[in-house]
Amino acid sequence: MTTLRASALTDIGRVRQRNEDRYVLDLETGLFGVADGVGGLPGGAEAAQRVVDELAAALRDVPQGRTPDLTAIVHQINLSVHTLGTKLSPSIGIGSTLTFGYVGGQVLHLAHVGDSRCYGLRKGVIQLLTEDHSVENEAKMRRSRGETVYYHEANRNALTRCIGQPTPPQVDLIDHPLETGDRYLFCTDGVTRLVRDSELTDLIDREGTPDEILHEIVSLAVRRGGPDNATAVLIFIDGVA
Repeated sequence: MTTLRASALTDIGRVRQRNEDRYVLDLETGLFGVADGVGGLPGGAEAAQRVVDELAAALRDVPQGRTPDLTAIVHQINLSVHTLGTKLSPSIGIGSTLTFGYVGGQVLHLAHVGDSRCYGLRKGVIQLLTEDHSVENEAKMRRSRGETVYYHEANRNALTRCIGQPTPPQVDLIDHPLETGDRYLFCTDGVTRLVRDSELTDLIDREGTPDEILHEIVSLAVRRGGPDNATAVLIFIDGVA
């Protein structure tokens, strides 16, 4: 049986008028993650809220002992958000990122769409477990296949996948075996654009409770200008048996 502790925190930052980030932390179902309403579109907060509500409900509905189909769950959430978007913003829709993990036995099952992130820290070494679905990363992937791809620098961080699009998005699935002492951070880009990976390593690895460390991480992003909402969920794996 896996034993763990977790904490979550969100901050509106110093610039935005609304907090369009949401998080989910459900110890009973072993569900953790973040959603970030897509900037530049109306209804970002509504999109992110629909995402976490639908996600929590879907995991609670999974029968005891059965492994959830995370792709099917994400596609159902995408349809729900898209349907909501046709009502709130018929001309352009609404959208959100979604990065979450489900602890099943001794494995963290990750599902990811967008540019929110999940990091894992093991024995003092940090690893980015997800890949941003951005114009820049898409171009790098295609160039690695020998394709010639150009993009405007101003669009490098634009999303290539999100929740709420008309067609079901491709979902990245990662199964990550757990070890005692592991620590995992789910966070929106309001954190990762202000706090370097090397700094996250030092912060996540230090002594303290998940709540104490999380406050340091989010507060650092806000102190550096807080141009976006900053949201994170931190998990300590205390035992794996």
